[in-house]
Amino acid sequence: MNSDEELIKGCIREDRHMQGLLYKKYADKMFSVCMRYCNSKEEAEDVLQEAFIKIFDKVSKFRQEGSFEGWMRRIMVNTALRSWDKRSKKFEPGNIDDVQEPVVSEMVLDSIGVKEIMAMIKKLPEGYQVVFNLFAVEGYSHKEIGELLNINESTSRSQYARARRNLISMLEKIES
Repeated sequence: MNSDEELIKGCIREDRHMQGLLYKKYADKMFSVCMRYCNSKEEAEDVLQEAFIKIFDKVSKFRQEGSFEGWMRRIMVNTALRSWDKRSKKFEPGNIDDVQEPVVSEMVLDSIGVKEIMAMIKKLPEGYQVVFNLFAVEGYSHKEIGELLNINESTSRSQYARARRNLISMLEKIES
């Protein structure tokens, strides 16, 4: 297996074989990133392809600061957000103080798997999904989310809180 460094050098040379190896190495992992922001498998596939084209085009700009995988993930997320932005952009303005959070028992959390949680996230309104994924899964701050989505930091916080509340409500239904 080629190292990331070898793959990067090959991609900078526009070596199609090395590009194929890079794609093969990371496509599945990056596809799961795309699926968090897309409504369908087909849309996620389109985003994945578009993002890999950007990666191949910009690979020479990778500065070896942080992981290459993290750099690619950022391109995937930004490409998926642009796709989402074209589809819709619905954020409910609100105040985080308006959100009350229910409590879920540990037993329910122990009995549910990642696939079920991902399916629940997909049931959230799109604005909630995007903010929840960016904050809870990708690790962006609310300030960064605000900049990425061109919304107030407080809107990001309230969207996240509402997403959590909705997810907890879904988990409570499983409990009963």
